[in-house]
Amino acid sequence: MNAPGDLVDGRFELVERLGSGGMGTVWRARDTVLDREVALKAVRSDADTVGVMRERVLREARALARLSHPHVVTVHQIVAAEPHPWIVMELVPGVSLQRRLDDGTLTPTAAARLGRQVLAALRAAHAAGIQHRDVKPANILLRPDGDAVLTDFGIAALQGTTGLTATGEFVGSPEYMAPERIRGHDDGPAADLWSLGVVLYVCVEGVSPLRRPTTLATLAAVLDDPLPPPTRSGPLTPVLEALLVRDPAARPDAARLDAMLAQVEAGTTPDRAALPTATSVAPRPTPTRVDTPHPTVPTGVDRPRRRTPLMVAAATALAVATATALILTVRLGDTGGDDKSRATTPPPATTAPAKQKPTPTPAGDRWIAQLHSEPVSAGTANRDRRLAVLRQSVPETTVLRSDDHASLRPGYWVFYAPGPFSDGRAALTFCAERGRTSPNTCIGRYVSANATEYALQCRPPATAPTGRCTRTD
Repeated sequence: MNAPGDLVDGRFELVERLGSGGMGTVWRARDTVLDREVALKAVRSDADTVGVMRERVLREARALARLSHPHVVTVHQIVAAEPHPWIVMELVPGVSLQRRLDDGTLTPTAAARLGRQVLAALRAAHAAGIQHRDVKPANILLRPDGDAVLTDFGIAALQGTTGLTATGEFVGSPEYMAPERIRGHDDGPAADLWSLGVVLYVCVEGVSPLRRPTTLATLAAVLDDPLPPPTRSGPLTPVLEALLVRDPAARPDAARLDAMLAQVEAGTTPDRAALPTATSVAPRPTPTRVDTPHPTVPTGVDRPRRRTPLMVAAATALAVATATALILTVRLGDTGGDDKSRATTPPPATTAPAKQKPTPTPAGDRWIAQLHSEPVSAGTANRDRRLAVLRQSVPETTVLRSDDHASLRPGYWVFYAPGPFSDGRAALTFCAERGRTSPNTCIGRYVSANATEYALQCRPPATAPTGRCTRTD
């Protein structure tokens, strides 16, 4: 058992225990050689899981050591000691975003600035083949100047590394986890962007939109429940709506997301004046607090908190898997998407001014009813099986590769009904006639060679769709 005053590797003197979590304990320590303060993280030493936890902490160190970025916590070295290793990291002064939010929400502008910094960290990680997999306020540290630092890559999946999950253990924070990660269908960079979207929602709205009383209920909510429409997000609302769609292929990529956040940060978002704006520090709404107040923790890494990454007993893990399987069984063919309750305005047909005459549609450009999408990396055999299943209910289903169309996010097989459809509403009407009425099973998309037409996404119901359903000048 470690105690203040102990020396690690004959060099690092433990000063103060800062906190502990699912993966280890963090100490403030003094490097007696360089005479500086550092943070030391030790692997959790439970007898039944020490092997898995040890490897996971070492994986975190390897992941962080591959990154050198101002918004990623710096790893100085690894001490391979017994009975557990230590990771020597920079000691980040300040508090976590979780603690900051205990004092009130952020303005949309401040949230956009923070979002761009976290996004920059994620882009650096993704470029190195690292996915964070646990982006949440407790893992985002705020320096005294307000700059964000992303930490706790302990459950990051390095490219080409086998995943680690001890028997009966649920790894990650369900309310921030992307739907595709829960399903096990895809674990790409878009999943981290969903998590960032939930973080931004919490920052400006003050509530965790998908948290429920139990783990199973939270998992089911992430898979199926509509997100409460933002009421305080102002110009950040379109960003949240673009990120929090259950189809990863429909989310903006990192470059497009950064451009959207930059507009909000700079105050140049279209129609900004017409959108409500939250105050800089507002009382937290009552439905669901983000968390209970915590003592100030300079590093913000794995400190005590009421809700840590969940360590679920084997029986609960089995129940989670069973519940998820049941949900998937009745939702075969999910594409993910948005939900009608997230509409912030009435249908354009009832509120929009007289439309300009649409520009002529180039040959080959068209509206489609997208029924499903999945990564190209899933392979052609998987593609063909999915196509056969979809054709049982929609015989005209066909498939395209999104890389061939600039208006679609690259890297996906897109399964669709070709129509022809005059606009997105016509595609949704087709879906309704075929019994595919939720945004998880149908979305109107525009296929073209114009990247700006990525925004042409029309979501059910056909009687009151959300998103952009028509193409105009």
